[in-house]
Amino acid sequence: MSTPANYTRVPLCEPEEIPLDVKRENEFGKLTSQKYLHQVESLHGRPLQKTIIDAPPYYISLLTYLNYLILLILGHAHDFLGVTFQRNKHLDILERDGLAPWYSNFESFYVRRLKMRIDDCFSRPTTGVPGRFIRCIDRISHNLNEYYTYSGSTTMCLNLSSYNYLGFAQSEGQCTDAAIESVDKYGVHSGGSRTQIGTTDLQVLAEKLIAKFVGKEDAMIFSMGYGTNANFFNAFMDSKCLVISDELNHTSIRTGVRLSGAAVRTFKHGDMEGLEKLIREQIVLGQPKTNRPWKKIIICVEGLYSMEGTLCNLPVLVALKKKYKCYLYVDEAHSIGAMGPTGRGVCELFGIDPKEIDVLMGTLTKSFGAAGGYIACDKWIIDRLRLDISTASYAEPSPPPVLAQIVSSLQTIIGDISPGEGTERLQRIAFNSRYLRLGLQRLGFIVYGVADSPVIPMLLYCPSKMPAFSRMMLQRKIAVVVVAYPATPLIESRVRFCMSASLTKEDIDYLLRHVDEVGEKLNLKLGSGKSSVDGKPQRWDIEEVIRRTPEDCKDDKYFII
Repeated sequence: MSTPANYTRVPLCEPEEIPLDVKRENEFGKLTSQKYLHQVESLHGRPLQKTIIDAPPYYISLLTYLNYLILLILGHAHDFLGVTFQRNKHLDILERDGLAPWYSNFESFYVRRLKMRIDDCFSRPTTGVPGRFIRCIDRISHNLNEYYTYSGSTTMCLNLSSYNYLGFAQSEGQCTDAAIESVDKYGVHSGGSRTQIGTTDLQVLAEKLIAKFVGKEDAMIFSMGYGTNANFFNAFMDSKCLVISDELNHTSIRTGVRLSGAAVRTFKHGDMEGLEKLIREQIVLGQPKTNRPWKKIIICVEGLYSMEGTLCNLPVLVALKKKYKCYLYVDEAHSIGAMGPTGRGVCELFGIDPKEIDVLMGTLTKSFGAAGGYIACDKWIIDRLRLDISTASYAEPSPPPVLAQIVSSLQTIIGDISPGEGTERLQRIAFNSRYLRLGLQRLGFIVYGVADSPVIPMLLYCPSKMPAFSRMMLQRKIAVVVVAYPATPLIESRVRFCMSASLTKEDIDYLLRHVDEVGEKLNLKLGSGKSSVDGKPQRWDIEEVIRRTPEDCKDDKYFII
């Protein structure tokens, strides 16, 4: 497909040859019309309305299972014949010289026979800033992705693969200037953790800004988002405590709960009735063996689920927390900065006072373009964490350039510097997210999630369509992320479009045209075309979608799976 007439591609130059204005346009596209902005409104304490979304025809589910069955049969046959007739090529799963194999045949089967075949679609190396465009390093696969060679060339692709929600990942601008200035003042490394040399005034400022931004008394910054979850529970809970966790919570939360030794019970994703029943049951039963009351019960959810694009039902969760005297922990890794009228996450989106949430966790890698994570809660909890959480004592602290990036991006969102820029970025990502989601639905694709979610999962189902879609989009100079089991249910492989304020409406038009073409070739249009605007089936062609859909983005309603 040729580039549409109304889409202007930025000239692709070698990095050292890119003019400054073109470089900025590569990283953050200019807004082409005030019509392509959307101001998010609060739900004012109303819970999400439940909506039944499209499901694939039964034959698609059957074909997906059949695909996996064929792959399993062929893989095991290949293993049997290889071990029997080509032992020198399967030494890693065979006992040798009295030594055990590197890994067992059964446990490594999925990685060797399924994942490795499509490894060229995962972990593609990139270079430069992951802005509006991203520069992918070209590589050549050999022996079914056993190894790669690199030609030294790169390809500039439209970036739908990075968590650069507000577009702060730039090599030019106030955030970059602040990071460079911090290096001159503090150096590259902060010199030590809290228990060694001390805490810099830059870290104190960043923690105060975060606490003020999210509406809590105090906050604590960690150098790694995963480690924030993985270490919090170990300090806050013990074996006499209970964690009630959504079944789709991130693996970092699961790791943290295991390290703490606390008991854990899961409830079906978004099932508030099932959650209440589980809480009542656990209060009655108490601790195993002794039946004594739990020391603490903490309900653990995510604000925005990164694989589904769905929100937690916060008003109902707060009501249950109050009713049964539990703690409530909300992981806002994907929602803070990217959702809500002023970017303050799910609390602002639902109109819930942050004081109603006991612990707010978030990461600084996505909306803020930095690194690390934070815990924000009452001061007494933070004071306790400063004493005994292992991260503060043994992990590396956040370096000054990262802290400066956090402070600068926060001040931009709040409006303390570059007034109006933060508001425009928030309104751009809201419009872009709604436009792409609604456009995909009207083209006939099955899409999960809520209207304002910057994560937009589009279902592919059959495992063979996942690498096909990824490779065909790369040929069209579009970088996307495909996700499969075990990160998703077995038959629900998907492409996960990551929206950004750096993209323009014309970029999304370009994306929709190519997704429409690839979707026709791969038979991915399995939905009715109904949207959350009126719920009526209305499959449109691509020209009608591009012409009419932007006007309906402001009416797109929230829904939950």
